[in-house]
Amino acid sequence: MACWVFLSVVLSSCFLGAASRATLGVVNTEGGRVEGTFKRDGLFASVDIFKGIPFAAPPKRFEKAEPHPGWPDVLKTKKFKPRCFQTTLAQNDVFGSEDCLYLNIWIPQGRTVSTNLPVMIWIFGGGFLAGAGHGANFLNNYLYDGLEIASRGNVIVVTFNYRVGPLGFLSTGDANAPGNYGLWDQHMAISWVKRNIAAFGGDPNKITIFGESAGGASVSLQTLSPYNKGLIKRAISQSGVATCTWAVQRNPMHWAQKLAAKVGCPKDDPAAMMACLKITDPKAVTLAIPLKLVNLEVPLVFYLIWAPVIDGDFIPDEPKKLYHNAAGVDYIAGVNNMDGHLFAGLDVPSINQAGLGKTYPEDLYHLIQGLTMNTRGQGTNITYAQYTKDWPSTPSQKTIKRTVVELETDVLFLVPTQLALDLHYQHAQGAQTFSYVFSYPSRAPIFPNWLGADHAEDLQYVFGKPFATPLGYRPRDRDVSRHIIAYWTNFAHTGDPSRGESKVPTPWIQYTSTYTQYLDINKDIDVNSVKQRLRYDSVSFWNQTYAALEATL
Repeated sequence: MACWVFLSVVLSSCFLGAASRATLGVVNTEGGRVEGTFKRDGLFASVDIFKGIPFAAPPKRFEKAEPHPGWPDVLKTKKFKPRCFQTTLAQNDVFGSEDCLYLNIWIPQGRTVSTNLPVMIWIFGGGFLAGAGHGANFLNNYLYDGLEIASRGNVIVVTFNYRVGPLGFLSTGDANAPGNYGLWDQHMAISWVKRNIAAFGGDPNKITIFGESAGGASVSLQTLSPYNKGLIKRAISQSGVATCTWAVQRNPMHWAQKLAAKVGCPKDDPAAMMACLKITDPKAVTLAIPLKLVNLEVPLVFYLIWAPVIDGDFIPDEPKKLYHNAAGVDYIAGVNNMDGHLFAGLDVPSINQAGLGKTYPEDLYHLIQGLTMNTRGQGTNITYAQYTKDWPSTPSQKTIKRTVVELETDVLFLVPTQLALDLHYQHAQGAQTFSYVFSYPSRAPIFPNWLGADHAEDLQYVFGKPFATPLGYRPRDRDVSRHIIAYWTNFAHTGDPSRGESKVPTPWIQYTSTYTQYLDINKDIDVNSVKQRLRYDSVSFWNQTYAALEATL
């Protein structure tokens, strides 16, 4: 008995010693020393976690952020920092801080301290209006907690804050307020990681940036900016690319003037206007133009007014003309098969109403009118004909409602993503291109049973929530999460989602312009999940027929 107790003590000491040795402790960065925490992840494994490392100085309003001056003592980085200033969900108040440029790091450790690990930098979405590097929080379970990706894929995960709303994207379209402050923040975070991640066990030459929605569009824009040449090795855009109409604001001065008028600043002199806005209460600036969600006069997408601009600098030209800058960057891009449902549910509320909540062909027609305003009405009839040509003479409610969702999915996400994939492939110069559609149906019980994967439905699986909170998920949900994490982290390791340290259910064939191959991601992935010509008829209509009409106007 005594021998057994002694042996147990010895073994426990060895195990604990192994775990404690395989942690980083205090790390030296360019700004000073930082100390985080660690979380055990099995017998000989743990994850080092650093929360709230400053990657830039507190930014001056409507100016590019500058390098952080540093700190003299060891900085305790054990709690997430406030998100950047933004409205609450109800849009009647604000939260966050203007001092918000901080990042978070998760590093998986085994028996020894990790070295030369691939790095995955997450860029959050939220319409360029809201969000944070740590994401939404429910019972201290943060959406963008990087632990599951890091430990399951053996990669370092980095998340960070960037400025959103008017404080991040207001622009006059000239030197008085060039805009893109949020994009510059993202660039500074990526640059900081490039310079410092080796001290955390990362490989600065294996940086993958990935993001969803506005974050996916940001990923795309970052690969196209000349300022990121040599910083980014790989990129993943989920439900958002630079060629999405909502990814670029075409009339920034109009909205800057409208905001200025709302808060009592001059609007006819851009220099005086910006001088005034810089000293105006940031709460007033942030709340000045709320996002309209009811009684919409035009489709919801047109109310997303704070977005990147073509500034002749960070984004020097039309995004589709900048793909030479992404040469050499391996790329994955895709959509959820009903990404447009979130928008369609606000544009045509009846699609989510059972019983008396009927949707009529006229509702689809009016939505098309709103989405084709740039053709001055000439695109409405041909688009309506395109989307109803396979309808029976008396279409069912399910048919009409699904068509509404398909239209918004195509226009806002799928068609621009297919264009971005093709442009990347044409300019790749040896880099690999991969396309996907995520089609695992929504688990939200409040939505119709015909609904597929809604916008942002993929996030919980990418960040391993079925493993982090197992009681809330089914075994097949864990399969979906396991597959996505394997493909994403293999890609970070090798540039090929099929090759790496994690087993995948089937090889993912590269995209080519000829066959437009893609992977259908759901709970049953096998060799038949590799398909071709995703909604090819609709993609051809928008990129050829409709584009030709636009060109004549």
